[in-house]
Amino acid sequence: MKKKLAQFDAAEYLDNEEVIAEYLNTALEDENPDVFLVAISDVAKSRGMAQLAKDTGLGRESLYKALAPGAKPRYDTILKLIRALGVELHATPAHK
Repeated sequence: MKKKLAQFDAAEYLDNEEVIAEYLNTALEDENPDVFLVAISDVAKSRGMAQLAKDTGLGRESLYKALAPGAKPRYDTILKLIRALGVELHATPAHK
C-alpha cells in the first residue's frame, strides 16, 4: 500500500514578519540567486499575489515573471517587493 504525501508548501508557514524575515535571511545565505527568488515567491504566495501586485503597483503577470527561477529582476522591483512584504534588508559585516 503506497501512501501519498502532501507536497510541502513553505507559504503555509510564513504567517508573520519575524518568520518571513528569518526565511528570507536564510535564503540570502545561499549563493544561488534563484533560492532568494523562490523565497520571495513563497512569501508573496503566503500574502496573496493579487494584494502584493496592488501594494507594489506591479501587475500580477510581472510579479510571476520577476520571481520565476532564472529571472533577473531589477533592483527596484525587488525593493518594492521587500517593502510591500513588510520586511527590510540590511547589510552586516562578514565574519571570516
